[in-house]
Amino acid sequence: MNFSSSAIVTHHLAKTYRSLFRRRGLRALDGVSLDVPRGSIFGFLGPNGAGKTTTINILLGIVYPTEGSGEVLGLPLGHCEGKRRIGFLPEKFQFHDFLTATEFLDLHARFHGLDKRTRKERIERELVRVGLIERRHSKLREFSKGMQQRIGLAQALINDPDLVILDEPTSALDPLGRRDVRRIIGELKAEGKTVFLNSHLLSEVELTCDAVAIVNKGRIVRQGTLSELLQTQARVELHLQQTPPAVLPALRRLALNVNANADRLTVDLASEDDIPRLVEETVKAGGKILAVIPYRMTLEELFVRTVEEGRDNDP
Repeated sequence: MNFSSSAIVTHHLAKTYRSLFRRRGLRALDGVSLDVPRGSIFGFLGPNGAGKTTTINILLGIVYPTEGSGEVLGLPLGHCEGKRRIGFLPEKFQFHDFLTATEFLDLHARFHGLDKRTRKERIERELVRVGLIERRHSKLREFSKGMQQRIGLAQALINDPDLVILDEPTSALDPLGRRDVRRIIGELKAEGKTVFLNSHLLSEVELTCDAVAIVNKGRIVRQGTLSELLQTQARVELHLQQTPPAVLPALRRLALNVNANADRLTVDLASEDDIPRLVEETVKAGGKILAVIPYRMTLEELFVRTVEEGRDNDP
């Protein structure tokens, strides 16, 4: 078995879809390079039409890139052995609704060549994992949208994959269901598996993922760990009992920006590491601090800012 410290590596992937109506075709991807460590939870984000589905299809070996190369689980893109070690939950799933939950999972387990005993063990394990063991004899047509998404997740895990690709896995779930999926993803990471997650629910991604990449117009525009991406700048709100005249000049020498509203100050710093010094300088200038409230940029704010910057740079 080939081994690499990365579950997914791509180098300058590009994909152009040819069309009779477009002389140059449609450029869906334009130089996508990814590095997803094994055993991590990686978020792949972007607005509609950014190239996420095309990228996932290339990783699955369904679509071939026009340019570039890559590896999945140490094997070339589209390699049969690599495909066997991937579990996939598509966004637009359509299941055989005349089958029961057990029959459906048994069918997919047979596709993976599992023997009868292993199939039985895996089916029970995954039904318990996704909270559907009591509905194992129910037909899928009786399932709600959320329950269908749960059985789809069980299907993605039935072959005990090393890499799990989840495309909008919580879109049909209520808050309790989303919490269950976060738990399952955490279990997969604890088992050493890699999860590649595409979701528009950015609060869920922020709670779940170790690192993310943001793709826009077929290109990676941001990539890194959440701590790297979200702590590039720090904002602090200071509540003061009083604000002597010397406080604001002292803070402006240290801060990127200071906004004052009576005795409440909002201060932008280059880094969270500057917060202790901010407090020290405030006290030295005679300020009496009642509260220091740090503020951290959310992933949603970063995403919106990144996408809007791309629009501003359009010709």
